[in-house]
Order: sequence, then C-alpha cells, then structure tokens
Amino acid sequence: MSTYTDIEMTVEDPVALIRLNRPEKLNAFTYHTLSEIRDAIDSAAADPRVVGIVITGNGRAFSAGLDAQVLSEVTRAERPPSNTPEDSDELPGIFSYLTRVPKPVIAAINGVTAGGGLILALMSDLRIASSDAIFTTVFLKRGLIAEHGSTWLLPRLVGPSRALDLLWMSDRIDADDAREMGLVDRVVAPVALIDEATGYVRRLAATAPPEAVAATKRLVYDHLGTDLRTALKEAEVVQNRFVTGPDAAEGARAFLEKRPPVFRRIGEAPDPG
Repeated sequence: MSTYTDIEMTVEDPVALIRLNRPEKLNAFTYHTLSEIRDAIDSAAADPRVVGIVITGNGRAFSAGLDAQVLSEVTRAERPPSNTPEDSDELPGIFSYLTRVPKPVIAAINGVTAGGGLILALMSDLRIASSDAIFTTVFLKRGLIAEHGSTWLLPRLVGPSRALDLLWMSDRIDADDAREMGLVDRVVAPVALIDEATGYVRRLAATAPPEAVAATKRLVYDHLGTDLRTALKEAEVVQNRFVTGPDAAEGARAFLEKRPPVFRRIGEAPDPG
C-alpha cells in the first residue's frame, strides 16, 4: 500500500476507510491531495477485502475545497490545468471517477464541506452527515461557475430551484436542512458517524453480492441519462447474466439452507471446487 502524507487509509475487511488529513487547512485539496485520494480509491477498488469505501475528514472539516494557494495559482494561469487528458475517455471534473468505482463510496461528512469538498460528497454514492456538518457551494462567491458536475448532481438531489438557490447564493446550511432537502441521506451524532458509515458497508457485505452491487451502481448512474425503454433493455441483459451466475446459485442455496449467503468478492479468485 502507498505511503500517504495528505490522507490516511486503513482497511478492515470489508471496509476501506480514507481520512483526509490536512486538518490545519480544513482538509483543503492540493493537487497532491487529489492524487493521493485517487490512488487510495484505486487501491481499495482492487482489494478483494474491500466491499465498500468510506471517506471522512480529520479535524473539524470534511473538506473546504481547493486550497487557497492552489486556487490563486489557477486563476493567474493563462490556461487552467485539466484533470483529464484530452485523449482520455474519463469524465472531466474532480471526483467524477467515483461514479465508476465498482464499490459503494460513502461520504461520512464530519464538518465544514465547501466547494470541491461538496463535490467529493456529491460524487459519493451515499452521504451520511454528522449533526455538526455545514454545507456551502461557495463557487460563485469565488467568481467561478457551479463546476465539476454540480449542475448535474444538485438538481437530481434537491430539484432545480433549490439547486439554483444553493449555487447562486452559496448560503451555509446545516445538516438537518441538508437532510430535509435531500442533500444528505441521514444525520447522526458526531460520535456515531464512522460507526454508522462503516456499519452500512458491513451490513451490505453480509447480505448482497459485491458483483451485483457494482452492476446496480453502474446501471443507476447510466440510466439517469437514458429513456425507460433503453434502461429496461439494458437491465434485462445484465439480469440474464446474473440469474444463471454463481451469486444467484449461492443466494438460492443460502435461502433453502436457512443460513447467511457467502458471496465472492470483486477481485477474489474463483473457488477451485
């Protein structure tokens, strides 16, 4: 496993826990931080022990977004740097790759969440917030537009008018308001945040086949931009593959034998028997 300076990563089957670790800077992102997060996510995605990934922050912030020094350098550049090579099929924007990670990514939002930190939370599959969490989009206050996919994500979570209000005004909203409008999925006491997020992964690992979790995630994101007929046809193709696969057979056996199912992990070698 890589040695990190801006983040911490631990793996305790079935959870990979990534902690942003620049608390004195409110876990603001430098390019090095972004590179470390990507490396850790790729490592967790390839690790058969990992069923789900939890991301949180050390200190009083989840992340305040792009580091002020980096933002200053970017705004002075003649041509802002791109996160995505021109010949790449990867989606542009920071953290857009999270939607293609074949494992659940859960943001455990522990405090201040602004700008790019909010994008990290939005691009995660689920958002569990501490009651201490505070959210703001902040982009327009910095002379920027709503970027990195926020104009696609926010309307789908909270509706167009609320999305515009959040993006235009950059008001700070607390965790309860965020839950009420659909920005986060649940709110828990600060001391319970990590247990809630990692517990979700443990429950999922005990009940659902990781390959089916990955396929369901891919279909959900793909179908946000497709019509019903296309979505039904694509889902049928995937379902036909799964219904005759080993996970369905194990699920049926476990049901008949009245025992918990034991599903193969992503990246795990097939059982030679």
